[in-house]
Amino acid sequence: MKIVNVHEAKTNFSSLLATVECSSESFVICRNGEPVADLVPHKRVNRIKPHPILGKMKIKYDPIEPASEAEWRRRFR
Repeated sequence: MKIVNVHEAKTNFSSLLATVECSSESFVICRNGEPVADLVPHKRVNRIKPHPILGKMKIKYDPIEPASEAEWRRRFR
């Protein structure tokens, strides 16, 4: 991670973004020598990957089997 001060980050913001985009380099933005922000590449979330808890769930019935009349609540019959 490279360290840049606020003034330098403000002046060269477009070039810093281009560097982050092209080389995935990260920057720490400091004010008076104290870190105030990180400029890091965005991490994309894989939305196709299932949640780990879903793999542990077990269904103990056939979900496409039709329900009998006794299984329906009286108000829905």
